[in-house]
Amino acid sequence: MNILVVEDNDSLRQATVAMLIRHGHWTTGLVCAEDLDDLRLNPQPDLFIIDLNLPGEDGLSLSRRLRAAQPLVGIIMVTARSLLGDKLAGYESGADLYLAKPVDPAELLAAVESLGRRLHRTAGAPPPPDTAGQVYLDQTSRTLHGPAGQEPLSESEVSLLVGLCRAQGNRLENWQLMDLIGMDAETYAKSSLEVRMVRLRQKLARVGADKHCLPAVRGLGYRLAVPLHCL
Repeated sequence: MNILVVEDNDSLRQATVAMLIRHGHWTTGLVCAEDLDDLRLNPQPDLFIIDLNLPGEDGLSLSRRLRAAQPLVGIIMVTARSLLGDKLAGYESGADLYLAKPVDPAELLAAVESLGRRLHRTAGAPPPPDTAGQVYLDQTSRTLHGPAGQEPLSESEVSLLVGLCRAQGNRLENWQLMDLIGMDAETYAKSSLEVRMVRLRQKLARVGADKHCLPAVRGLGYRLAVPLHCL
């Protein structure tokens, strides 16, 4: 699986990433939730391992926005908070599993592989009922679906939409969007990004999203202004 570990403890993050790589998983480590907005990932993560106590945006907030953007993604929360109220808050935020530190590497690996089997079984399942009549993105087929039909997407369009879905406030700056699709801000003109965003806005509108679904934020970047599920 493609796994992303969000943990601010350097030694723990590095050890976790190394352990998962040794067992055949493509794994990336991040120090904080904000780094996710700048990260270009292909393929997209199947599973997130998130520390609750992160600098800046905390693990609960990150878990909530990941679950809203990707209803079927796997989320394991690993934290020193072991009280019942903390565990309940973790599950309510969208976590599939809540493990209290210190976690034995063997237990974490078992949790990852168990959740991975569950994710594999649901990968080909139809969209969840709550996407009926809504706009959603099928990353596997690179297809945008909505009440008015469906539209094929390019790999870069998928990356842009997933990045916006996960970003705080569903908003990214121009340089972040360019970085997501491998465009060098010093080489490519801003107009190249604008053309891509216009095409993406048109595709969203054709599947049934509001025409103002992807507004430009003056002097900054773009914001996704329509609820979008990434499956």
